[in-house]
Amino acid sequence: MENTEQIGKVKLDYSRYPGEDLYCDGAVEDELLRIVRDLSAVEYEKVIEEKLSWPVLYHLSPLRENIVEWIPLEADARVLEVGSGCGAVTGALARKAGSVTCVDLSKKRSRINAYRNSECGNVTIHVGNFRDIEPDLPADYDLICLIGVFEYGQGYIGGERPYEAFLDILLKHLKKDGRLIIAIENQLGLKYFAGCREDHLGSYFSGIENYVDGGGVRTFTRPGLERILQSAGVTRYRFYYPYPDYKFMTTLYSDRRLPGKGELSNNLRNFDRDRMLLFDEKNAFDGITGDGLFPVFSNSFLVVAGPDVDVDYVKYSNDRAPEFRIRTQIQTGEDGGRIVRKYPLSEAACDHVRQMEAACEKLTERYRGGRLEINPCRLVEDRERGELFAEFAFAEGTPLSELLDGCLERGDLDGFHRYFQEYRERIGYGEERPATDFDLVFSNLLVAGETWTLIDYEWTFGKAIDTRELAFRAIYCYLLENEKRDRLDVDRILEELGITEADAEGFREKERDFQKFVTGGRRSMAELRDLLGGRLLEPQKWAEHWQDSEQVCRVQIYEDRGDGFREDTSYFVKDAYQGEQEITFELPVSGDVRMLRIDPAFCSCAVRILEMTFNGQRVPLERRKLLTANGSVIRPEKKGDGYRLSIVFPTVDPNLVLDLDKLGRKPKNILYVRMETVRLPLSIAQDMAGAVRKRI
Repeated sequence: MENTEQIGKVKLDYSRYPGEDLYCDGAVEDELLRIVRDLSAVEYEKVIEEKLSWPVLYHLSPLRENIVEWIPLEADARVLEVGSGCGAVTGALARKAGSVTCVDLSKKRSRINAYRNSECGNVTIHVGNFRDIEPDLPADYDLICLIGVFEYGQGYIGGERPYEAFLDILLKHLKKDGRLIIAIENQLGLKYFAGCREDHLGSYFSGIENYVDGGGVRTFTRPGLERILQSAGVTRYRFYYPYPDYKFMTTLYSDRRLPGKGELSNNLRNFDRDRMLLFDEKNAFDGITGDGLFPVFSNSFLVVAGPDVDVDYVKYSNDRAPEFRIRTQIQTGEDGGRIVRKYPLSEAACDHVRQMEAACEKLTERYRGGRLEINPCRLVEDRERGELFAEFAFAEGTPLSELLDGCLERGDLDGFHRYFQEYRERIGYGEERPATDFDLVFSNLLVAGETWTLIDYEWTFGKAIDTRELAFRAIYCYLLENEKRDRLDVDRILEELGITEADAEGFREKERDFQKFVTGGRRSMAELRDLLGGRLLEPQKWAEHWQDSEQVCRVQIYEDRGDGFREDTSYFVKDAYQGEQEITFELPVSGDVRMLRIDPAFCSCAVRILEMTFNGQRVPLERRKLLTANGSVIRPEKKGDGYRLSIVFPTVDPNLVLDLDKLGRKPKNILYVRMETVRLPLSIAQDMAGAVRKRI
């Protein structure tokens, strides 16, 4: 066999190849080889959407490059990539460095790598076992990459301390002040607690149970990785946290910039296997981030060993059309302060970045004299160094979205609407002028006392746009981001804005057009997951299916006499259910009861209140705040002289709360209720509640 092969400008070295591939994914590798040999890289995304195949997505998605694309490298840097596989990140390294040396066991995967990067004259691929190739490698690499490789150290190296030995070998080839990076799953990643299978073994809870069944692959906790690094003599290192994970990273956090509450909502990323849904990861992450525990439960780690990198945070927006793909990062500036930079990720996106400085100037002029600050921006373009970026000041403050969430959590709806009214007044200043940021969503505004700062305005257009449309879009996006926000009274918002249903439908259509404009009509990763991802198995649904309906179909009453609702003083209404769906009961209510809570069932359900009277008088269900519920309320339906109210409860603990103070209670009172209830699977109830909430 020839010791070398040339594919385009890439050289493959087979001098240490054992003669056969020791691992292979079968026919899919032949398919990948045909794709990269016959098509250009710009066609991969179309192929991914057409094939709807996990291996094709995994190996060819441009998002795979994100994990290394941000790493600073000099133009003459030398890079060693161990376990380069099909070249998912090789191209990103080759575009930044002077040379890239790849090592991989598989000849077929190495040929895939070579074909997809055939125009890179600075790439050499060594095929064979790393232990056989390593002695011939030089000792002057600026960067060594282990992307999804370190966990295989036992198989690669062997011995009693395989991972420490792996690092010892690699560090010999790193120049002084060079860096070694390790991307690996977290043994205690939250996704595994929530029901995802262990990535390598395909079994549930393997890492959480500390790999009691053994196996040749294992991941580590952060303390576990630190012990290995320190045992290998590595004293300088820094942890980063790729989200959702290192494979398709969209955001990179660090200890100097951890995620805040509400940021982590992109969690369903099981493309290759079925998974269980044991709890809502977003809600769990909100609690975890609030208590500073994200480094413990991050799904993945990226460890940078060596000199510190001055980058604290990175966000990729490269699931867009090529002309809008950018990278946003927070880093330390020359004066030691923090700055924000936005870089184009393609030649086509350069104009998009260039216009940001002009957008800043236009918006600053529009809001001069108003109460909305525009975060300063300057454009830096150094053609000799090949640098282009828009630089922004690092603004301090609390995202308006977080303040609004706080109001909802406290039940302070009036406070929410005060913020919203102030938002409308501030963004509406100079409405008639031809300069508008279309993306005035709440998360793009930071509030610090009386100062409100717009920090992101890349979607600024040279025309006037109705403030009502901007405010509608902000609410629309706000509701879509988090189901917990469904307690918001949307009708009141629309009424405040003076928006009819026809207006709302027109605004929704504009939003759909805008998303197509931004994405170039390509499918998002969330859409791809829905199309090719594994099943979502919900144990809660199984439990509901087998629940005894006699235990579920019961009505429980709580009375608040000024000290809240208490379980120990609650009671069940005997014979409230007239069959499986109809509920009818009459209750005596003493005069000291201020609030009455009715739990119509012990399962997710839909309820229609057909009749409700208090002391013989109709309860005006259409009045605001008289009757509240922990479900999504559909508009009251006029029926004769009264109203019927329908509510969807996406919870196994549905409840209705009646404010008796507003009904003029007497020393002795009688409440009569007649309603219908229909049990629903939790997932359907959630979808129905979401549809009600999102109808704006």
